[in-house]
Amino acid sequence: MDLGLAGKSAVVTGAGGGLGFAFAEGLARAGAKVAIADINVDSARDAAARLTSQSLDALATWVDVSDETSVRSMVEYVVAAHGGIDILINNAAIYAGLKRKPFFEIDVGEWDRLMNVNVKGAFLCSKAVYPHLKRRGGKIVNIASATVFSGSPLWMHYVASKGAVIAMTRVMARELGEHGINVNAIAPGFTLTEASRAAIEDADNYGVTRGAIRRASQPADMVGACLWLSSSLSDFVTGQTVIVDGGRQFI
Repeated sequence: MDLGLAGKSAVVTGAGGGLGFAFAEGLARAGAKVAIADINVDSARDAAARLTSQSLDALATWVDVSDETSVRSMVEYVVAAHGGIDILINNAAIYAGLKRKPFFEIDVGEWDRLMNVNVKGAFLCSKAVYPHLKRRGGKIVNIASATVFSGSPLWMHYVASKGAVIAMTRVMARELGEHGINVNAIAPGFTLTEASRAAIEDADNYGVTRGAIRRASQPADMVGACLWLSSSLSDFVTGQTVIVDGGRQFI
């Protein structure tokens, strides 16, 4: 099935590895020109090289999503290279290295750092691409988390940040619909990335028995929802949050 993504220009933030790379690879395989934007420029370059070695269209660019000047420069670079932007995947977030602790033990500095990336980053990137999406319509896909719906304890700053992403998704959908821009969110369940394995002991079995589909989630399991929400197949879908967790929220 043709998703209508051939030749589309897509920006994926935090795509140097993990879920971000999976999204970038999926879009590139569907024919999109993908910009891999990451604060770790070496990871971005390595990720882009992995795709270009397979004759896929990808470029690497550095970005600090919490800094407006950096975000604007990244967007200008991609527009110059690809002739515009059609799709933004707001994936960049602080997750790796977070220590689980009661909310009353969370340091204010850690709270602010996480909100600057996870919430302000999605805001700044969406704001920067808006003028380009407005010209020809487009898609914004925000990456939230299923932890918002389970109220996962000992992650209050992370859970709160992803709840804010869902709220922003609904507001942007209302504001941008008249310009032909769809804004939706994906809420992944616990997924086996390097960061997840480092955060959770016995990650391969974490929560598996709580799912309707009783196996661990892989990054590839998230890609279908991303492609659908980025494609013409979802042109009448906006303001929605798609939970992709193997049915864990319903058990």
